[in-house]
Amino acid sequence: MIEALVCLATAIYFEARGEPTVGQIAVGQVIMSRVADHRYPDNVCDVVKEGYYYSWNPEIPIPDKCQFSFWCDGKDEKITDQEAYKWAEEISWGLLDNTLSIIDLTDGATHYHAWWVKPSWSDMFTRTVRIDDHIFYRWEME
Repeated sequence: MIEALVCLATAIYFEARGEPTVGQIAVGQVIMSRVADHRYPDNVCDVVKEGYYYSWNPEIPIPDKCQFSFWCDGKDEKITDQEAYKWAEEISWGLLDNTLSIIDLTDGATHYHAWWVKPSWSDMFTRTVRIDDHIFYRWEME
C-alpha cells in the first residue's frame, strides 16, 4: 500500500500540482481507472511506469515514450514543494481507500492531456470532460 501511495502521489504531484484539487483528483482517478481496466497493468506503480524501455537497460525509460510524461521526460524529478506533495499524498490515500472514488469526476477516463496539445490518440477515444488545464478521455470497453 505504501508503494502504491508513493507512485500515485508522485504522479499527481508532477502531472497536476498546479491544478486545483478537483484536477488533481481527476488525474489520480485516471490512474485508478487504468488499474481497474484489464488492458493496463493491475497495480498503481506499473500503470504509472508503463512505457517503452531500453533493451540494454530495462530500468531506463525511453524519453517521451511512456504513459505519464513526468516518468520519461528526461527531467530531474525532484519534489521541491513539500506542501503540494503532502496534498498529493492526501488525495492518494483517498483514492486508494476509495473515499474519493465515490464520484468519478472523469466519467471513467483512462487518458488525458493538457488543453494546448493535440496528441495523435485523442480522436480514438471518447472525450468525457475538461477540468481546468486537462481534457479527459475514456477508452471504451471492448
